[in-house]
Amino acid sequence: MFHCCRDEPPEARLAESIEKISYGRLFKATEGFSTKSLIGTSSFSSVYKGVFVENGFTMAIKVLNLQRRGGFKSFMAECEALRNIRHRNLVKVITACSSVDFQGNDFKALVYDFMPNGSLESWLYSVDRTLDLVQRISIIKDVAFALDYLHCRCGNVIVHCDLKPSNILLDADMVAHVGDFGLAKILFLKEGSNANASSSSFIRGTIGYAPPEYGLGNEASTSGDIYSYGILLLEMLTGKKPVDPIFEGGLGLHSYARSALADGLVLQIVDPMLLSKDVNEKSLISLVRIGVQCSYESPQDRMDIGTIIRELFGTTFASRS
Repeated sequence: MFHCCRDEPPEARLAESIEKISYGRLFKATEGFSTKSLIGTSSFSSVYKGVFVENGFTMAIKVLNLQRRGGFKSFMAECEALRNIRHRNLVKVITACSSVDFQGNDFKALVYDFMPNGSLESWLYSVDRTLDLVQRISIIKDVAFALDYLHCRCGNVIVHCDLKPSNILLDADMVAHVGDFGLAKILFLKEGSNANASSSSFIRGTIGYAPPEYGLGNEASTSGDIYSYGILLLEMLTGKKPVDPIFEGGLGLHSYARSALADGLVLQIVDPMLLSKDVNEKSLISLVRIGVQCSYESPQDRMDIGTIIRELFGTTFASRS
C-alpha cells in the first residue's frame, strides 16, 4: 500500500508513497468541512464523513490540526505506521492529502474506509443501542487480533500507544477495527535495545488507559498496549470508564475488578445489560481475570498478546444450559 525510500526526507517519501487527493475534492465531499459532516475529534485532528459524488464512495477524512503543537508529527507517525500494514482488524487508509487550503495554509489529511457503525465508545454509552455479551466478546477478540498483528506479525513491532473505545471503529458487520495511529511508535527489530527510546517529552496515550510507567517517562512498549487492552476489556465488561467518579482515593478500574475477583463478586460489577438468567458466570470470571492480568501496574506482571489469545479461545463463552 505504501512504498517509501528511507533515505529520502519524510515529506518526499510521503509525496511518493501515497496517491494524492486534492484539497478541493475533500472540501466538496465534506460540504466545506461542515459541522454537519463532523463525526469525531481528537487531540490533533477532526474526522469528517465525506461523500464523493463522482463515484458514490463514502469515506472518513481525518484532518490534522497543524496549528496544534505535535499535529504534523502525529500525521507523519500515522503515515509511517500505516504504510506497510494491512489487517482486517485495522482501519484501512485509502490515500492522503498533503496540500494547502483555499487560504494558502498547510493542509494535511488522511482518508480512511468509512465505518458506518461508528466507535465502540458510542455503543458502550448510548441510550438507544446496546452491545450484548456475544458482540462484546467478538470485539474483544478482534482487538486482540489487531494487537497480535502489530506486535508480532508485521515485520517491525508497532506500539499503538492510544488504545481506547473511541479509537475502535465498527464496520457494517460489527467487526472491530483499531484506528488512530497518530501516537504510534515503531520499534525496529533490526536495531538495538535503544530502538524504542522515545524522544518525545509528552505522555503517550490517554489518562486512564495509558500505563503508569508512561507517566514516569518510560518509553513506549508492547506491554503498554497490553495495559490499555486490559483496561478496555474491564470497561467493556463493567460499563465503567477508567475515570468514572466512583474511582477515587487510589481505587481504579483494575483494583475494582481485582477485588471483585478475589471476593467472588464478579457478577456484582458486571454491566447489568450483560446479565441474564442463563449467563455463564465462569465465562465472565475468565474475561475479568484476563482484564486484571493485563492491567497490573508492573509491566512484567502483564500477559503478552499470544497468551491473551490462547486464553480467549480456551474459554467457552456459551450460555449456561
